[in-house]
Amino acid sequence: MNILNPKTLGFLIIIFLGILWPSSFIFADEANKEDLDRMSVYKKTSAVTGIPWTYIAAVDQYERQIHKDAPKGRVTAFRPDPLFWNGVDTEPSFFPEGWKDNGNGDKKIDMTNDEDIMWTLGKYIQSYGTTEEDIRIALWNYYKRDLTVQTIMNTASVFEKYQTVSLKDRDFPVPITANYSYKNTWGDARGFGGRRIHEGTDIFADYGVPVKSTTYGVIEMMGWNKFGGWRVGIRDIYNIYHYYAHLNGFEKGLQVGEVVKPGDVIGSVGSTGYGPPGTSGKFPPHLHYGMYQDNGTNEWSFDPYPYLKRWERMAHNK
Repeated sequence: MNILNPKTLGFLIIIFLGILWPSSFIFADEANKEDLDRMSVYKKTSAVTGIPWTYIAAVDQYERQIHKDAPKGRVTAFRPDPLFWNGVDTEPSFFPEGWKDNGNGDKKIDMTNDEDIMWTLGKYIQSYGTTEEDIRIALWNYYKRDLTVQTIMNTASVFEKYQTVSLKDRDFPVPITANYSYKNTWGDARGFGGRRIHEGTDIFADYGVPVKSTTYGVIEMMGWNKFGGWRVGIRDIYNIYHYYAHLNGFEKGLQVGEVVKPGDVIGSVGSTGYGPPGTSGKFPPHLHYGMYQDNGTNEWSFDPYPYLKRWERMAHNK
């Protein structure tokens, strides 16, 4: 009887797994390579402009979310406004000659080349200065939108803390060992404060059960809301606002502007809301979890239930 040696057996197992799940291996490798390629462009741009790579990466990450399709043949996603790139002849103009420039040394200016585009972005920001406030002003003059600027600055803070753009972990918002239950309640009718729809999923659990961040992001909002009671809002690196409401209280020391990661405790389950500050007990204790997508122009609620189910499965498999 022929017995395969360990090396041959191991090779056959890899081939077998590749046949069963080829896309999981391929997509993971491609995603990791793209992240490394992106980081290379960001850090090169930073080296020649003096702008920290985290801000360059954060602008690109923001643009990655507001466009439906990634530019073909590129690893970065920033798409310069044509007026910004080419300039305009009419006066007055903020971009009279355009900012386009060559970034890879081939003496050609190419709007489809990652290095040319990111060098142009970096040069534009550099014209204002290299401090955080300088960068904030440059971004506002380009986007003319406060939420966009704040989102980019938040994302830069996350990248600065973790020193990578590969931040794909997620967590379920309550411990899977807790006694909890939930179903799809997004879109259900609500009456308090006028007829409206329920913009989230209710996760019922006991008072005091820890509530965790599901994602990497920055605490953007904390405090009382007459609908949500004590609530926390976290803006993640995908232009999504995560809303945690009806909390019993906040985690000690938590504050606006703090960078969080999946699994960080932000508060506990309660039944606050539907009235002035301190109102509690008008409904059973639960976490209201909502998600809001921003596309650079508008922000809207979408159903978090499918994501919660996925993150719950991931938490069980850890």
